[in-house]
Amino acid sequence: MAQFHSLLPVDEEGYYGHFGGAYIPEVLHKNISLLREAFYRYAADESFNRELDTLLRDYVGRPSPLYRANRLSEHYHTNIFLKREDLNHTGAHKINNALGSVLLAKRMGKTRIIAETGAGQHGVATATACALMGMECTVFMGATDVARQKPNVERMMMLGAKVEAVHSGNKTLKDATNEAIRYWCCNPDTYYVIGSTVGPHPYPEMVAHFQSVISKEIRKQLLSQTGSELPDYVIACIGGGSNAAGAFYHFINEHSVRLVAAEAAGLGVDTDKTAATMKTGSEGILHGSKTLVIQDSDGQITEPYSISAGLDYPGVGPLHSYLATSGRSEVIAITDRQALDAAFRLTQTEGIIPALESAHALGVLDVKRFNPDDTVVINLSGRGDKDMHTYMNFKNDYIL
Repeated sequence: MAQFHSLLPVDEEGYYGHFGGAYIPEVLHKNISLLREAFYRYAADESFNRELDTLLRDYVGRPSPLYRANRLSEHYHTNIFLKREDLNHTGAHKINNALGSVLLAKRMGKTRIIAETGAGQHGVATATACALMGMECTVFMGATDVARQKPNVERMMMLGAKVEAVHSGNKTLKDATNEAIRYWCCNPDTYYVIGSTVGPHPYPEMVAHFQSVISKEIRKQLLSQTGSELPDYVIACIGGGSNAAGAFYHFINEHSVRLVAAEAAGLGVDTDKTAATMKTGSEGILHGSKTLVIQDSDGQITEPYSISAGLDYPGVGPLHSYLATSGRSEVIAITDRQALDAAFRLTQTEGIIPALESAHALGVLDVKRFNPDDTVVINLSGRGDKDMHTYMNFKNDYIL
């Protein structure tokens, strides 16, 4: 059988530099060991990859377009390309990993799936994959997010998933993840589909692998449209980091390509209402891996804040901690207001309503200056249907 080869800077124990690893309770050791074995086996398996590729093409609608945003490019005096993950079935990049993970679970003989979700897109994607493959699905979601992402909650329920509202802590993504892990410990026969490049090894590597189709397509599409596979910049938003890992994956070892990570500043990195982990965090253990974490001097997790449910997380995947601290990626913290400005600008210049998460990546255009001959690729990770209620709270600021 062919051997799996990762392009990521990760060792056999799941460390990216000194970030990563698997810090898990004893009850989960067998689960993680079996998952690691299955992932490396099937990631190199021809029939598994053929089935996944067919689903990505015929069910998801891949490849997603790489669109040159002409009016946006004119506004910013550079060449802006949008990777249209918002056009995927279910409306975001999350379906790439959900299908890969649930297909892997099926190969492992699992029938019960659990997941966590913040903005709801991973929950919808996982519920979709479970409906497709006849799996039982339970999604843990913070009660705050249940209220602000109602359309996605209703979609999950219609798809047959059970949505468990979590009322602990700040009732957001961190708390949903805590509850999912607790449930997993009590029910180790279930298969946990983690939605981002977080958690114990091999999850960060596995999620990045399933999302790497994004950058694989970008290279081919850029070659066709510009004559070169390599852009000058790739920009993506980061909460835990799955869409960014996918967008960066095939460019990590191409050092002429500058990687820009847009994280959520909330009300500002100098306030206590922020989710800018890489700007304000320090090393700690969160949800099974060593990474950068927003925490106090006693090591207690600080509640994060962002207008975006999908970026409202007090940590970041270990890959991104490594890329940021090693200097391979540039981290820019985008405030709520900057994200809103960018969202309405894209909508009113290109007719595309982005998810609030993706709007943070677009916000980089107002912070960083680009040259007229630069090729700038922005991963438009999701569409904004789910965020319309939030957008309409600010409509008087933007709509004449």
